[in-house]
Amino acid sequence: MKKIIMLCLLAVMGFGVADAVAQKKTNAPLKTTVFLTDVDCETCAKKIDNSLPFQKGVKEVKVDVPSRTVTVTYDATKSSDEALLKAFKKVKVKAEVAPTKK
Repeated sequence: MKKIIMLCLLAVMGFGVADAVAQKKTNAPLKTTVFLTDVDCETCAKKIDNSLPFQKGVKEVKVDVPSRTVTVTYDATKSSDEALLKAFKKVKVKAEVAPTKK
């Protein structure tokens, strides 16, 4: 009987630790950056859609061809604007960080 109680107690503690780890992952500091690009067609947009989402820490990528912008939301502890600019360069897309509006 003691073994069963001990196993139940350990299981409950294990679930508590797993829940704490899951919460830590969801509370990561997300950053959203808008990039001005030379994207002018759907083919260019597909190049971005096929590469940027796979960069470390990237959570979401939105390409807007008419405005030539790409909005990227990422985990700021795993990536940076500079790393994303390198990713644009790898797929031969010119990009720069858009000035922030005040």
